[in-house]
Amino acid sequence: MSKGRELSLFDSDAFFRSAGADRVGEDASRKLVEVLEDSAARIVFQAKILAGHAGRKSITREDILLAASMG
Repeated sequence: MSKGRELSLFDSDAFFRSAGADRVGEDASRKLVEVLEDSAARIVFQAKILAGHAGRKSITREDILLAASMG
């Protein structure tokens, strides 16, 4: 995801630490950021379609939840 706010390596490290990792390589942090941003972009794209089908311009929490559950 190249547009908008990007997750930082600090954010990525925080995810690893909260999962119990003691040490994390920078390459692992960078890859996690890439995977999370790609997933977020797909979810937002699907949520936008769902909102449009419902006749709305605003994406709701429910749109995000449904889009995330779609895989």
